[in-house]
Amino acid sequence: MGISIKIGAPAEEAIEEKTAISGVARLKAKKTLTGDIMIYDHTDIDIVVMPNDSKVVTFAKGNLSDLVYETQDRLFKFLVRKGIVMPESIRGGNVYGSLEAKVPDSSKYADVTQVTIYNIAKFLEEERDYLDALRDVEEMDDERIIEPDEYDSTELGEVPHDQNKGTNRPGYPGYYYGLAGVYRYEE
Repeated sequence: MGISIKIGAPAEEAIEEKTAISGVARLKAKKTLTGDIMIYDHTDIDIVVMPNDSKVVTFAKGNLSDLVYETQDRLFKFLVRKGIVMPESIRGGNVYGSLEAKVPDSSKYADVTQVTIYNIAKFLEEERDYLDALRDVEEMDDERIIEPDEYDSTELGEVPHDQNKGTNRPGYPGYYYGLAGVYRYEE
């Protein structure tokens, strides 16, 4: 179930201030009992907007990697460029692999929470091309492994088989670990 966010200002105020943001964003999001909004649209991170604490927090989905940190970094750089978060407030969170940033408490132009969510939706929209390309590369790699072409495959039986292969030879314990001669028992 998604949440529809509508942002807009009365026509007079929009003309007067020239700062109105209007549009609709559809996100996979849930609202917690404390009023936080958790956004699940990205494949690498979960984004939590905390209106009561005036901050945005990102958490890694699954394994933490360089890709996750780069995604978090891109999100916060985007939000800084849009004036949503203060750059000096970006820091690691109290959960391993999380990043958080402070959102200004109030604005005379718009509801800060609505503007924050709308800009996160815009970031996710920009990321869609990147995520699609990443998914296509993973699918091509899976296809290459599951259904190899003629160049990357051999017919079963073309590879000659020897009785003994490699350094693991029966009857010579320790040689394949480089331990031959290390332990000598002398009486």
